[in-house]
Amino acid sequence: MSINEEDYLQLEKEIKLDDIDFSDLESKYEVNNIGLDNYIIVDGAPIAPESKVPILIKVLRKLFSQVGEIYEGDEGIYMPLENGKSKGYLFIQFKSNESIELAIKKLHGKKLDQNHRLLINKLSDMEKYQVNEKFINEEFIEPKIESFQSHGYLKSWLQDEQGRDQMILHFNETVGIYWNKKSNEPESVIEPRKGFTSKYAKFSPKGTYLFSIHPQGIQSWGGENFHSIKRFFHQQVRLIDFSPNEKFMVTLSPIPISLPDSTIDRAQFPFGPESEGHKLVIWNMITGEPMRTFALPPHLEGQKEMPWPLVKWSFDDKYCARQGPDALAIYETESNFQLLDKKLVKIDGIQDFEWAPAGVKFHNTNTNNNNNKKTNDDGDGDGEHVLSYWTPESTNQTARVALMQIPSREILRTVNLFQVSDCKMHWQSNGKLLCVKVDRHTKSGKTIFSNLEFFKINEKDIPVEKLELKDVVVNFAWEPNTERFITISRLDDGNPNPAIPKNTISFYAPETTKTKTGNKNTNLKKKGVGAAFTNQQQQQQQQQQSSSKYKAYTKIENKHSNTIFWSPKGRYVVIATISRTSGELEFFDVSFDDEINKKSLPANVKLLKTDKFAGMTNISWDPSGRFVAAWSTSWLHAIDNGYRLYEFTGNLLRDDSIDQFKDFVWRPRPPTLLTNNDKKKVRSNLREYSAQFEEADAMEADAAVKEIILARRKALEDWRNYRAKHISKQGNSKNEVQAEIIEEIKEEIIEEKEEIVE
Repeated sequence: MSINEEDYLQLEKEIKLDDIDFSDLESKYEVNNIGLDNYIIVDGAPIAPESKVPILIKVLRKLFSQVGEIYEGDEGIYMPLENGKSKGYLFIQFKSNESIELAIKKLHGKKLDQNHRLLINKLSDMEKYQVNEKFINEEFIEPKIESFQSHGYLKSWLQDEQGRDQMILHFNETVGIYWNKKSNEPESVIEPRKGFTSKYAKFSPKGTYLFSIHPQGIQSWGGENFHSIKRFFHQQVRLIDFSPNEKFMVTLSPIPISLPDSTIDRAQFPFGPESEGHKLVIWNMITGEPMRTFALPPHLEGQKEMPWPLVKWSFDDKYCARQGPDALAIYETESNFQLLDKKLVKIDGIQDFEWAPAGVKFHNTNTNNNNNKKTNDDGDGDGEHVLSYWTPESTNQTARVALMQIPSREILRTVNLFQVSDCKMHWQSNGKLLCVKVDRHTKSGKTIFSNLEFFKINEKDIPVEKLELKDVVVNFAWEPNTERFITISRLDDGNPNPAIPKNTISFYAPETTKTKTGNKNTNLKKKGVGAAFTNQQQQQQQQQQSSSKYKAYTKIENKHSNTIFWSPKGRYVVIATISRTSGELEFFDVSFDDEINKKSLPANVKLLKTDKFAGMTNISWDPSGRFVAAWSTSWLHAIDNGYRLYEFTGNLLRDDSIDQFKDFVWRPRPPTLLTNNDKKKVRSNLREYSAQFEEADAMEADAAVKEIILARRKALEDWRNYRAKHISKQGNSKNEVQAEIIEEIKEEIIEEKEEIVE
């Protein structure tokens, strides 16, 4: 009996298919998914004879089962054979797509043995290549090599005849590069560019390159007209940093690296599967290629304030280091950023570390490592690589500050500290001194005070001098290339009221005379007492002897000042107050009139100028040490934005109020090529050069004066040309008559005066 269509439709409405259990039928007639999404292809496997293939499959199954469940038998692992041997690759089918991703992440590039490294790809990716076979040609086609494009002389700004410095002015969405013209309107180097960067613009450490930040990554610029040089693809970069010699750049993004799905896009993507999920990248600045990527340490993930830089460099770019929990990872840049000795430097509880900013020259070569470069205190060689680090107190150990030589990892010096709250390490610019500011607490923990520990790196056995203070030091700064320094401190009296000025500015210099404790030590040694000291006791004695080595020759009390900005050339310093409510700059000369304090202190401080600048947020010296810029950025507040330009003596040259002013950046300069003898010659002829500079300044300040000076120069040049022309004619003509020169001496009495001598 047949059923008509109407009855069938009615029956279909009455029967609810969702209520019927089909599980028995599904299990009986189940067909495995024949898609390629859960397959991987593994290259680099050993080529084994057919008899040993089952053993090899068993080993590989055990390895890949660590990342996910694999189907049984040939359905799970298939290894093709040819001429009685395996072909060096195999197919693996996982039961979940998640296992595929995990296999690529954890096992791609894994070494089975010294000669075999596994390379893993999704089989679906291979299919994509087949789909896009129009892009694949079986015949080799020689790649096109782009012709070299010169970007001009990258240090052209150093050839400026007037010796001017360049600067960035960033306002609204516009970035402009300008010549500093003192009190006059800045002169544009190039036309200001709107939308030049989405965040900020930054120069490399020696000023060779300019970098702009964009959502897609970083762009470098250079040359006389700032042409585009390289692109560094790293999405949503927030922070950038550079190695001292401009070889490498470090970028950090909150977004982890993710490989594109498209095979074609992936071929042009700068990162490989090993970089997936990483956020920190080290780039080669010349080639634009990523050298190494890192994931953020777990304790930094999710932090709002990121410590920066995360990668710190040795003075010559030879090494870089990252700090992790209880360890330092030190990398050799010349060996493709491999770990030094292929292992971490284990340091329990390490809190911070700093590289010496210059090569360290030990007293008579302090290290014994034959593989290291030998240097001495005469200045031979580039010096050793040294870093300092500190660890806090623990149950069974005191806090410690240590010096380590790299690459030997030898501990050069260690100082034990007690009741330590915090440490800050301040290297002197030439690497000869290290000051460790140690914040200590009383036994009750209610009061904080500071000690300053000075490591004399170039002296025998690296003695440590201690300066004990009653105040807590809130700021410390070395004068470049000297032993003088400045501290800002205050008494921890439990009254944190910021309206009360209670900071003390202290100017320190080393005493030039021997201390009494040193004489006592000499007497002890004469009596033979010193011979009984242990090494630790000798170090403690050295610290006691030198406790008065540094002396505060000037103190200024009851100040709000909180920041210190030394001139890069030394001698002059700006001590400023930067706060939300007020701003003030004080200009000091610490060698006024080149006088030396008669009390054996090589310094004489004088306040040159004071200026109020409400809303000030930043201060920066130009690289020549002639000018100081202070500005108020709209990134922090939207009131009274703009910048001021000062001479090093504090005279105000320019005051520009600019709406939505964001940033002021001086262009750095590379180190000078002048030798010490060259500098001495310049100093000896300084008066002659000063006259030229004064004339140039007069021309710059007054157009009428400039016109007069140029007219004089032209007249003098015309006269010199006229004279040279006629002298040459006179020299060519031969006169037969020889002139006779007759000298006649004529004496004449000018005045006569008589005096009576008793």
